[in-house]
Amino acid sequence: MSTIQELFLKGSNLLKNRPNPHLDAKLLLLECASLSEEKFYSSPEHKLSIAQERCFFKLISKRLAGFPIPYLTGIKEFWSITFKVCPGVMIPRPETELIVEKVLELLPWQEVTIVDIGTGCGNIAVSLAKELPQARIVATDISPKALKIAGLNASRHNISSIIFAPGSLFSPLERLRLRGKCDFIVSNPPYVSEKEWTQLSEEIRNHEPKKALVAGETGLEVIQKLVPGSPLYLKPGGLLLFEIGHSQKDKVKALFASDSRWKGVSFFKDLTGAWRVALGRVRGN
Repeated sequence: MSTIQELFLKGSNLLKNRPNPHLDAKLLLLECASLSEEKFYSSPEHKLSIAQERCFFKLISKRLAGFPIPYLTGIKEFWSITFKVCPGVMIPRPETELIVEKVLELLPWQEVTIVDIGTGCGNIAVSLAKELPQARIVATDISPKALKIAGLNASRHNISSIIFAPGSLFSPLERLRLRGKCDFIVSNPPYVSEKEWTQLSEEIRNHEPKKALVAGETGLEVIQKLVPGSPLYLKPGGLLLFEIGHSQKDKVKALFASDSRWKGVSFFKDLTGAWRVALGRVRGN
């Protein structure tokens, strides 16, 4: 039987041509041995079972084949919260936290109705529910698998206030009779073009759901429905916030400008300096 340190070093060496070999090896070791980080660092000479060792090298092999770490561990952190993820459901990205941050900045009150369109694993909806326990939150997705995972994530964090509704774009809002009743509509929609998809890493193309990332030929196909459709469901003065691609700012700005129902639009950069979130406000009465 091998020790924690021995397996960590072997795993790191096997993964040496990957971008983060030491971090990946540690995460996979924590998963297979059910270790805490404290145990990992405090007991390097602790011996693991043969079953745990086999599990570790099996995951190392999958990582070498390009499987994303969150799909191997089943966990991804977002907004300092751990979320269950699995193949078929998009892995949350740190830049999407900007949506949560902006909603919290813009809130003048707590009792609001927020709709998260295309919730995926529920990372935006659950994060907002944790921060805003009095808010009414509706999370939608076209994927039954994504909604199931989102529901599990709400349960694991003791969130029972989110309404999960299946369907594409605004169809769940129509069923729930939310016309003119939403304070916020938020979304991380598909915004990758078909051409951009071919340029993404093999890790993404081979393992993450294309439908959750690619909007169509231009990458704007979903956003072109989101912008004109949202005013029908937002209250006067209500806000639409959604993630965009780094080169889409001008085209998205033009979409808002072509619709007189919008009072104004703002854009926010992520930590890399890329334009990442668009904000539009519906005109008041």
